[in-house]
Amino acid sequence: CIVGNYYSLKNMRTKAITYFQRALKLDPNYTGAWTLMGHEYIECKNTPAAMEAYREAASLNQKDYRAWYGLGQAYELLGMPLYALYYYRKACSVRSYDPRMWSAVAGCYQSLGKRQEAILSYEKAMQEDVEGIATTQLATLYKQDGKTEQAAQCYRKHLELRYLATTSHPSQNPTFSDILQGVVVQQAEASALLFLAHYHQSHHQLETAALCASRLLEYPGPEKEEGKAVLREIRSRTSSTMIELVPTPARTPTHQEARQNTPRDTAATPSRDTSGEFSVDFSP
Repeated sequence: CIVGNYYSLKNMRTKAITYFQRALKLDPNYTGAWTLMGHEYIECKNTPAAMEAYREAASLNQKDYRAWYGLGQAYELLGMPLYALYYYRKACSVRSYDPRMWSAVAGCYQSLGKRQEAILSYEKAMQEDVEGIATTQLATLYKQDGKTEQAAQCYRKHLELRYLATTSHPSQNPTFSDILQGVVVQQAEASALLFLAHYHQSHHQLETAALCASRLLEYPGPEKEEGKAVLREIRSRTSSTMIELVPTPARTPTHQEARQNTPRDTAATPSRDTSGEFSVDFSP
């Protein structure tokens, strides 16, 4: 089996299968060899042979979750989600704390059109999820159902989990800003960032929205252009707000206007009477 694993790591599938078969000739009850050989057949697109190997493993050890999970994968590849669901649920019964098992169950429910069951399964997966396996799928379902707050929570959780999983020296108590700046942006993260950019923009949290959108600028997918559009809109809104807040400066009056607006002292206005002499008028 060691040699078979070596060739498996080298992606030399045929040689790996050969050595697993040799191990089974020595010990036909070696469950691990049956399961590993099933994996190799799956990679070789030989689904019937993979199913036979997995069935042998499951018959030898009912608690080998990998065999049940492999059978679920095989039936899913054949486009038979109902059969796949049966075997994925068997895997869940053995390894109920594994988010991969529950995510596989949820995927089958989605294929069967059982949306609520899929949501419940993804929620169970998230309880033990430390890698962000189920978060984006659940967020997508929430988004499609119009549950914006729940979708935003799932996307934030996904970014946090991916930040902790991929950052070499993550902060012990990272803020959301730390997570946004440190997370590695791939397809799932780009979708999360774009949704959160729109979400925070609609909640007038423009600084957070701009930070989410700015991280999309380094991603080569279509989300990059959408991120640019969000940033342009934020700049436009910010500029218009600044214009409204700046007071209009008072206009300096012209010299003529100043003379016209200067109050005249009518208490003592000199005037010339008809006799040609100056007189003072004290009338108000």
